[in-house]
Amino acid sequence: MKVEHKGHTTIIKDTKGQTADFLMKVTHEHNTFKNDNLILDVSYDKNLSLEDVKSFSELIKLHTIEKKSIVIVAQSINFNSVPNNIIVVPTILEAHDIIEMEEIERDLGF
Repeated sequence: MKVEHKGHTTIIKDTKGQTADFLMKVTHEHNTFKNDNLILDVSYDKNLSLEDVKSFSELIKLHTIEKKSIVIVAQSINFNSVPNNIIVVPTILEAHDIIEMEEIERDLGF
């Protein structure tokens, strides 16, 4: 797991390709990151399934309570089949863009 801070956003990368283990570590350390927007990069996992992405639902609920964004970066998934409450994008740049838009929406009171 590699952690990088950029402004009000923390990027956490899975470096082993084990999404279940990665989710467990991030959930366990959530208090460390709860005040930041999160980008969870699981693109290293080439066998990532839709069920793996759905397993992030509880962490997403927990994080959005804090009024912070959480975006998953994955490349080997059908983006159209991802549930609406989970934001998945193919690149870190797009994840930053989504977070920026959500920050603006929160500032405007949406």
